[in-house]
Amino acid sequence: MFAFWNLPRKLDSLFLHLITLSKHHHLPFHLLQLFEILFQDFDHHNHYLLRAFGGFVKTCVSLNMFDEAIDFLFQTRRRGIVPDVLTCNFLFNRLVEQGEVDKALAIFEQLKRFGFRPNCYSYAIFIKALCKKGDLSQPLRVFEEMERVGITPHSYCYAAYIEGCCNNHRSALGYKVLQRFRKSNLPLEVYAYTAVIRGFCNEMKLDEAQSVFDDMERQGLVPDVFAYSALIQGYCKGNNPSKALVLHDKMISRSVKTNCFIVSYILNCLEKTGKTLEVVVDQFKKLKESGMFLDGVVYNIVFDALFKLGKVEDAISLSEDMKRRGVALDLKHYTTFIKGYCLQGDLVSGFRVFKEMIDEGFKPDIITYNVLVTGLVRNGHAYEALKFLQSEGVKPNSTTHKLIIENLCSVGKVLEAEAYFNSLQDKSFGIYSAMFNGYCETDFVKKSYKIFLELSNQGDMPNNASCFKLMAKLFMKGDTKKALMLMRRMLSNAKPNIIMYSQVIALLCNTGDMNKACSLFYFFLNEGLIPDVIIYTIMIQSYCRMNYLEEAHDLLQDMKRRGIKPDLITYTVLLDGNFKANLKSPVSHHGEGNKTSLKVFSIMRDIDQMEINPDVVFYTVLIARFMNTKDFKKALSVFGEMVDRGLEPDNITYAALGLHSTSHREKAIILLNEMGMTAAVCHLSSKTW
Repeated sequence: MFAFWNLPRKLDSLFLHLITLSKHHHLPFHLLQLFEILFQDFDHHNHYLLRAFGGFVKTCVSLNMFDEAIDFLFQTRRRGIVPDVLTCNFLFNRLVEQGEVDKALAIFEQLKRFGFRPNCYSYAIFIKALCKKGDLSQPLRVFEEMERVGITPHSYCYAAYIEGCCNNHRSALGYKVLQRFRKSNLPLEVYAYTAVIRGFCNEMKLDEAQSVFDDMERQGLVPDVFAYSALIQGYCKGNNPSKALVLHDKMISRSVKTNCFIVSYILNCLEKTGKTLEVVVDQFKKLKESGMFLDGVVYNIVFDALFKLGKVEDAISLSEDMKRRGVALDLKHYTTFIKGYCLQGDLVSGFRVFKEMIDEGFKPDIITYNVLVTGLVRNGHAYEALKFLQSEGVKPNSTTHKLIIENLCSVGKVLEAEAYFNSLQDKSFGIYSAMFNGYCETDFVKKSYKIFLELSNQGDMPNNASCFKLMAKLFMKGDTKKALMLMRRMLSNAKPNIIMYSQVIALLCNTGDMNKACSLFYFFLNEGLIPDVIIYTIMIQSYCRMNYLEEAHDLLQDMKRRGIKPDLITYTVLLDGNFKANLKSPVSHHGEGNKTSLKVFSIMRDIDQMEINPDVVFYTVLIARFMNTKDFKKALSVFGEMVDRGLEPDNITYAALGLHSTSHREKAIILLNEMGMTAAVCHLSSKTW
């Protein structure tokens, strides 16, 4: 009856009920016996029974009873019944989605041999399955097969292949395929472009993702919310909230409706990238005023921002507003409020919210308990935190222990953290790392080095930032051997971060210990890690500051030999160093002054040859040099050239020329007039002093 009247939901409910009864042995017959009776009087023109057979397969598939569904399909085939294409597609698609790719491919091929005729959507699922298996060449043969059997691929067939390439981290290939299809005038929709944009974003190739987005618009396709969402999420993952906001504004201006997922990406990114928390709150207010629905996730981000700003009353008021809009408080909201109160040092209110949460029927999870533990420890109640957990019947996990150690260290109670660490029998990597980081933040160098050895001997490695911090302290304490050993172990685990490397070099240079800085510098060179222009410049500046000009110039030549282009800052520090060295050591009969002049000439020649445009700082260094040698005219000539290039002198430049003095200024205007530097004359004459 249900099949006759084409009531698929009723049919599905009936089969669900029968399957449930069959599983609990409440049926007086096996379910398949029912179909055996139906098969006896089956007429191939009876579309109602075919509809019933298909309905049973779909019900089995929806319950993930794939084997039963497949057995039934083959049973019907033995009766001469060719499976319905929509039923088979439903089975194929669910198999692929559940990871049963090999089974889906095998059934597809076997049913084809039994007379099953795939449609366009069947082939799209087949292509998706091949790509999910990592086979990116076979789908091209599928397109050839479709052409042979006279099926014209729809846009979703091409999109399935393009998306498959992108899901296999081959987004560049996916884009090439898209462009090739497009040149052949094959049908492509926004979804195919979105798949490539999402793929590039997952690979953190955001420039390429933006390029695809722009290309899509040039082709006359209008990006939908999914295309915008993919690129906005990519920018948020890449910690670029500015571009995410620009794109979001563009989306809204084009009447593409935003949603809570996109808003939560942006607000989270703003908070994580250190933007002022006021920006997060302002963006939220702007969106709320636009009338869009904001869900509990978005509100929770803003609650967190308000508590960090110390705006407790605003957070409470916003929670009331949220409830008025039909969004109920959940466990995460309560946990955020507890965390916020603890952050403000208001433990009483934190525990009051905890009790309110339980009264409302929410069961605290370990995250909630860890938030309370953090609050107690940070406010000087470490052992009360453990007693609280015991009273609640909660066993502290590894994260709990880690939080206690971290928070004790953060308030300077390193020895208490150490005692707690030693009291633990089972210590995870996270617990060791917390203690290691705590030691690194203080002067417990020997103890942090000991933990480092324990971890690295087990094949584990603390985070690079703490390791570099420890290495710098070992260098500063004169323990170069241990510092270099630590570095070798770090290199065996992962490539060091060039920024951290430069920070350690800078630290050693600032202490004036160039021997240790050089040891680290050449250690990295020997390990095959070429320093960048920043590290070279730090080293050159330090040599200049210590009046080791030969070493500074040798480094300049070394960086050029290695193909690293010196920048204006490099030349500025070198030029400044040469001038200052010349002042400290007056020209002697041995020609030291001539050597300095030659080096300055060499620097100026390099800048011209490399077509580097000098900036205000560079010109100011030159002006200061000529002023120190009492050559006011040359200093003014440099000043005139600087103004002619459109650069705006700053107060340091004016001070170097002594132009704050009226007499010096009048003399400068006269000399500049004589030299024909009218732009500089106008500049000085028009400036308010």
